[in-house]
Amino acid sequence: MDRARALGEADAHIFLRDTAAGPVEERLSYADLDAAARSLAVRLRSHGAQGQPVLLLHPQGPEFLKAFVGCLYAGAIAVPAPLPGDRGERLHRVSGIIKDTGARLVLTDAASAAEVSLWLAMETRAEAVVLASDVVGATSAAQDWEPPATGPDDLAFLQYTSGSTSRPRGVMVSHRNLLANEAAIGRALGTSPADRFGSWLPHYHDMGLIAHLLHPLWLGSASVQMSATAFLKRPVNWLRMISEHGVTIGGGPNFCYDLCLRRVTDAQLAGLDLSGWRLALNGAEPVRADTLDAFAARFAAAGLRPGSMYPAYGLAEATLVVSGTTPGAPYRHRAFDPAALERDELRTPGPGEPSRTLVSSGPVDQDFDLRIVDPVSGSPLPGGRVGEIWLRGDSVAQGYWRRPAETAHTFHAVLAGGDSGFLRTGDLGVVEDGELYVTGRLKDVIILNGRNIYPQDVEWAVREIDPALGAGHGAVFTVDTGREQLVIVHEVRVPHTDTARLQDLTCRIQTLAGRDFDVPVGNVVLVRPGTLRRTTSGKIQRALMRKLFLRGSLSSLHEVLDPAVRALVDTPRPPADDDVLPASAARRAQDLPW
Repeated sequence: MDRARALGEADAHIFLRDTAAGPVEERLSYADLDAAARSLAVRLRSHGAQGQPVLLLHPQGPEFLKAFVGCLYAGAIAVPAPLPGDRGERLHRVSGIIKDTGARLVLTDAASAAEVSLWLAMETRAEAVVLASDVVGATSAAQDWEPPATGPDDLAFLQYTSGSTSRPRGVMVSHRNLLANEAAIGRALGTSPADRFGSWLPHYHDMGLIAHLLHPLWLGSASVQMSATAFLKRPVNWLRMISEHGVTIGGGPNFCYDLCLRRVTDAQLAGLDLSGWRLALNGAEPVRADTLDAFAARFAAAGLRPGSMYPAYGLAEATLVVSGTTPGAPYRHRAFDPAALERDELRTPGPGEPSRTLVSSGPVDQDFDLRIVDPVSGSPLPGGRVGEIWLRGDSVAQGYWRRPAETAHTFHAVLAGGDSGFLRTGDLGVVEDGELYVTGRLKDVIILNGRNIYPQDVEWAVREIDPALGAGHGAVFTVDTGREQLVIVHEVRVPHTDTARLQDLTCRIQTLAGRDFDVPVGNVVLVRPGTLRRTTSGKIQRALMRKLFLRGSLSSLHEVLDPAVRALVDTPRPPADDDVLPASAARRAQDLPW
């Protein structure tokens, strides 16, 4: 409300709706956002929303922002999520979210209300009340609004981060956590009201919500947004938005910069002015030095400065940002001996030796008590040693919604010396010269195109495709070809002579991965029963299966491999069949964001 009084008709948000005639601007002022949020808060309070989760199912655009702020004004717990049919997250995931939250109130826009009501009925959640946040004629209700009795430790929203379609986990973010992280973002990025943020990231993505939509409101500046679909269809749209709307800060996962490098033509480049883009944020998945270098070099012709590339590290469990590099300064990167890194040590490779380049995520002493810890003993490790990243600070969230055991393990970790209250991130890293280098993942979670993919979920879903697959087991992992690619190895009970059946199963696996997990999978290897290596307790040894795959030690019944992946395999394999997906579908799958 203070922003609305001070800024009035100034733009809070500009949404560029993609049309056949080109982007159409939809502007939302601070005054209009405040009035809409107060009206909606009155409606929500009349339905008993204070202190209760409210599911927000909106397409990208200003209506979501009104709904989110309306929940804050009502003292409700906002739960951002995609529409059930959206490509960004599939139906099963959204169904898991509403079951996990137990939400009895659902906000959407009028255009989607019928579809959402039908989905709720199919989920046997017909008792849930669906409210259209954009109904007209409720302006008088804004005058009836009263501030909720909300404290700093009450929950502001739930951020669902799990890539699982069956067991989503909601990170509980309090008002204190949110404000602390907005302040941390401001210090890390050196932001001011003069900055303008520009994004295509969905509002249910933590980087899209907290950095690109909420931080501008915290500053009293403006955000500019386009849909993820518009970006994926024509990546140059995002760069044109930055150029034409004076965007100074905007970014996304590493893959979006790779996509711009592949898809933006020289003719399109000639029409861009990126001289005002002072910080190109790169986070939410592993940051690659070659991507940063290539993007800076290619778009220097449009005025992009090398110091604009801004690698950062964060996670939803810490609300968002943990650390970032120095704004305007060239990012730091170092080459290390990969074999030493696997032993949790840092060593500079000698001339001609293999090396792995890691990008610095910046200094670690601003807003968190960060420790590098032996994940088994809980003992802090000295500088130069690789261990799990543990965090403590006001930005660390309250835990996982309705998961007390997981909350205790992850959010209340205790060091070997007895120091308590740490968040176990599950990430591996090392501090060198006061800066954090993230080296990998402690857990089996796969980070792909900005999403956390749980391999066991994919493996289980593949088993349910057909009895021939259900009788066996699978291993899901990634390989690095310059970009991370998913590989599915799965046992199958089909005679090796039944080529047509093997091709059909491969196609169905690829379709499932794209449909239910929104992951491009060009790499499927079907093997004989008994091939999968498991521990004595029955757990799949994914790391070992990955090693065997790269050695060429797996004898496949049928396989489809991306040429770049095939080139990584040591032992030559028999020529694979042509892709079982049409070329157009394969191209679309390559560009999916999650």
